[in-house]
Amino acid sequence: MKPFGYERATDPQAAATLVADSTEAVYLAGGTNLVDLMKLGVTEPALLVDITRLPYDTVEHRPDGGVLIGALVPGSRLAGDPGIRERFPALAEALLSGASGQLRTVATTGGNLLQRTRCVYFQDVTKPCNKRRPETGCSAVQGLHRDLAVLGTSDFCVAGHPSDMAVAMAALDAVVHLRRVNGSPRAVPLNDFYLLPGDTPHRETVLQPGDLITGVELPPPPEGAAMSYRKVRDRWSYAFALVSVAAVAATEADGTLREIRLGLGGVGTRPWRAREAERLLTGRQPTEERLRVAARAEFAPARPLPQNAFKIDLAVDVITAAVRDLVGGRRR
Repeated sequence: MKPFGYERATDPQAAATLVADSTEAVYLAGGTNLVDLMKLGVTEPALLVDITRLPYDTVEHRPDGGVLIGALVPGSRLAGDPGIRERFPALAEALLSGASGQLRTVATTGGNLLQRTRCVYFQDVTKPCNKRRPETGCSAVQGLHRDLAVLGTSDFCVAGHPSDMAVAMAALDAVVHLRRVNGSPRAVPLNDFYLLPGDTPHRETVLQPGDLITGVELPPPPEGAAMSYRKVRDRWSYAFALVSVAAVAATEADGTLREIRLGLGGVGTRPWRAREAERLLTGRQPTEERLRVAARAEFAPARPLPQNAFKIDLAVDVITAAVRDLVGGRRR
C-alpha cells in the first residue's frame, strides 16, 4: 500500500488550502467509497484531509417548505428526519434502498454525491479504463457491461452512476452548495453538477481543486405533489439499481399532470433527469399508452450495448408503473 498522510481540518479554509495545494490530496468524510478504492489501488492519495469536524452536519428546514442539508449529514439521519419523510419521501425511500444500515450511519450526503462508478473495469487496476487512467481504453464496451449505462455514454466510457440518493435529488431540483478555495460560495443545480463522459470521462463533476461541498438545498416541492422512489435490482437489498425512478407529480382536479419530474438511475452515466418524458407528459392525462410513449421517447438517444439493451424496455415498464401508481394512489 502506498503510504499516505492524514490531517484533521480545523476549519473550512484550512481544509480547502490543503487539498488545493496538492493534486494528491483528497477530502475524507465517511470514507465508505474512498477507503474501498484505496484498498483496490484505484486511487492512491498522498494526503487525506479529514473534514468530519467541520460545521456541515445539520438539516435546516426552511419556513417555505424547502430544506438545506449539510454535506456531512449521514444517510441514516437524513432518511429518518421527520421533515424529510413528510415533505420529501422519495429522498428517504432512495436512501433506505441505497445501502446497508451500517453504511448509511457513516456515509455522508456530500460523499454520496461523489461516489465513483462500480464498473468492474474501473475497479480492476489490471484492466484499461479511461475513467481511471485517461486514453487507455474502455474495457467495458467489449467486456461485461450488463449493469452499465445506456444514456449519456460515449466511445470512451459507458460506466453508470451508482447513487440512489442523487437520483431522487435530481427529481427534486436539488442545488449543490460549494465553498471555493478563496472562501466564496457557489451554488450549482444538481443536474448541472455532473459532466457527461465525452472524451474526458475522468472529469465527473464541475468541482475545481479545493472546492468543498457544504450542503444540498431542496426547494419546496410543487404544491399538492405526490412522490415516490422505485428501484429494480437483482436482489432485494444491498444491490445497485438496474433501473430506478424518482417521480414527483402534481395533478389538476381533472387528473392532468400540472407538473411531472422524473429522475432515472441505473441507466445513465450520471443521475438522469428525464426531460423529454416530462415534456411529453406535462399538461396531459397520464394514460398507460401516453406514459409508455413518453418513457420510450426519453431513450431515443440511448446507446445500448448487447448485454444491457434490456434496460430500455425495463425502464419503460418501471417509469410507467411508477407514475401510474403514484397518480392513482396519491402517495405523499
